[in-house]
Amino acid sequence: MATSYDVIVIGSGPGGYVAAIRASQLGLKTAVVEKAEVGGICLNWGCIPTKALLKSAQVFDYIKHAKDYGITVGESTADFGAVIKRSRDVANGMSKGINFLFKKNKIDIIAGFGKLAAAGKKVEVTDEKGVKTLYDAKHIILATGGRARELPNIPIDKKKVIGYREAMVLDKQPKSMVVIGSGAIGVEFAYFYNALGTKVTIVEFMSRIVPVEDEDISKHLEKSYKKDGIEILTNSSVQSVDTKGTGCKVLVKTPDGEKTIECDIVLSAAGVVTNLEGLGLEEVGVATDKGKVLVDDYYKTNIPGVYAIGDIVKGPALAHVASAEGIICVEKIAGHHPEPLNYGNIPGCTYCTPEIASVGLTEKAAREAGYEIKVGKFPFSASGKASASGAKDGFVKVIFDAKYGEWLGCHMVGANVTEMVAEAVVARKLETTGHEIIKAVHPHPTMSEAIMEATADAYGEVIHL
Repeated sequence: MATSYDVIVIGSGPGGYVAAIRASQLGLKTAVVEKAEVGGICLNWGCIPTKALLKSAQVFDYIKHAKDYGITVGESTADFGAVIKRSRDVANGMSKGINFLFKKNKIDIIAGFGKLAAAGKKVEVTDEKGVKTLYDAKHIILATGGRARELPNIPIDKKKVIGYREAMVLDKQPKSMVVIGSGAIGVEFAYFYNALGTKVTIVEFMSRIVPVEDEDISKHLEKSYKKDGIEILTNSSVQSVDTKGTGCKVLVKTPDGEKTIECDIVLSAAGVVTNLEGLGLEEVGVATDKGKVLVDDYYKTNIPGVYAIGDIVKGPALAHVASAEGIICVEKIAGHHPEPLNYGNIPGCTYCTPEIASVGLTEKAAREAGYEIKVGKFPFSASGKASASGAKDGFVKVIFDAKYGEWLGCHMVGANVTEMVAEAVVARKLETTGHEIIKAVHPHPTMSEAIMEATADAYGEVIHL
């Protein structure tokens, strides 16, 4: 293995491994430093294995409602251990795939903990035995990602109070669970465990669940979750968790006063914090602010030759954002002229049931920005494909600028909407107007017709509503 490279990437998550592969494609001699599994948190402990868990829960849901489709099945039970094993097998298979891509692209993998050294001109890697090795690099990209945020009054003991990582590999299914936080991680695990039979309570500090979404989306998901038996406490906060007994006693401050909830497990899903510790940022002089590395439009830090991408820089902490940033970063390094990332056109997806997908401004944000807007909604209950699929829950909501027809926002809740949102992302990238969406023929019967119909509703031309 060489000790001198054009590019060394510290971290092999969706930002790091994509940056490394693109760098190699552009003819740069590249290495990746990784202290744990190749593929990072997203592939091994986040995006991919959670989707495998959620699919198992969805299949179990299908079986429980088989009669709705004219099919009779015997009594079914969820094998919790087998569900967890399938998830781990999926993650392990994907990790092996990244190793293959590294080998195919002639990228060296350096196992160990990497940090900046020699004023940002070298990377010092400490392996599992504590042996330190220095590597030279013309360009060093930091892509170290994040981890579960630990609330100061609710320490994670990984047994009774757990983070998302432990939630994926519990030895046995809990009978009851309190989920702190209703962002993507919180509502996804709430759906998973509830679908398998765990009694779930969500505690959310804000006035509504999934608070970053459009208010109509939040209302619909809350209604759907309550129908499925999930208890939801908004405008509430967990004051303490007593783990002395066999389970947990969770003291929750609510608008109606304090209440104690007894449960087996508490899942702390109150966001993520960045992994900046031990990277040598202070010694080298890399500028940071509020736990984020400061970078320009092409992810350069204030230190020549040092770059940062992904969760550790400002912007949405999403896998696809990190990947896009990594590509832009290395293309600029290679002398290309990439377009800076438009953070106003980043899709967000939450894989609970019903799914949530959105891009652009919410209705409230559009009004606060001073736009005169046209708003359209189309419920999946009016969709032929949704009815045939038994997936009538949810809707598509679109927001357009009344003056110029600019597509300001698109918000969806329903089955497979995460597969539909790319239409809105591409259309917004191409500055497509509402009238062009209406006149673009959408295939029938499909769920995607709802985007066209919602747009037609915004302009008073809807046919099927």
